[in-house]
Amino acid sequence: MRLFNYLFIIQLFIGGTITSNCIGQNSIQLKSYKAKFVNALPIIDGRLDDIAWKNAMWANDFEDIQGAGQKKPKFKTKFKLIWDNEFLYIGAFLQEPNLWASQVKRDDIVYRDHDFEIFLDPNNDGENYFEFEINALGTLMDLKMTKPYKKGGTYSLNWNAEGTKSAVYCDGTLNNNTDKDKGWYVEMAIPFKALQLPNRNFLPLQDQPWRINFSRVEWNVEPMNTTYTKVLGSNNKPIPEYNWVWSPTGVIDIHLPNKWGNLYFIK
Repeated sequence: MRLFNYLFIIQLFIGGTITSNCIGQNSIQLKSYKAKFVNALPIIDGRLDDIAWKNAMWANDFEDIQGAGQKKPKFKTKFKLIWDNEFLYIGAFLQEPNLWASQVKRDDIVYRDHDFEIFLDPNNDGENYFEFEINALGTLMDLKMTKPYKKGGTYSLNWNAEGTKSAVYCDGTLNNNTDKDKGWYVEMAIPFKALQLPNRNFLPLQDQPWRINFSRVEWNVEPMNTTYTKVLGSNNKPIPEYNWVWSPTGVIDIHLPNKWGNLYFIK
């Protein structure tokens, strides 16, 4: 998540000019989610109204990435998961009064917009994990990480999760500031075979959880003409984004797989 931001953060750490409030980072209780197996497959249209989703449980609302002691996110974000023999299905709802997105090409830097992000570590070892980002236009960015940035990890935007299906449904008017919106829905189907790497597990296994996390980037925006623009600070740069996640890591860094939640596949 936020490739360029994290490179910038790393530079700031080296320069000794950044500090973090690490409240609760050592006492965070890992979350878990049990995804149910389905036979009736959902249509990937962003609406989440298929029978396949009926018995899937919504996970808890997102929190600030730093966890304990931080303000509750001002907008709700939640997800649910199901699976079959070929795909992991992800459905999400993001409450949003100002539907806005600008990145339009596959593998554009989607976190420059409001976005929804998914992190998958099928081997539960913090290496060779996967990241997906999508905005309200339905623009998808996907990449593979060798390991976390702080451990010298690198990313590959040349990697694509072939066969992934995704759709977005906007409950409101995208890029139109003349009204207030309700939010947007995300629906994705990620094929297990797309996550296949040499000598690595990529299939659901009973009682062997994957590590998983979800994140939401939310910018402060204001009206500009008929659409929106980011609110600028005194330095004439955008005010820092909010980072809301399902499983807090304790610091402003999502690339800590050992702090992610556990995903169990239930038949």
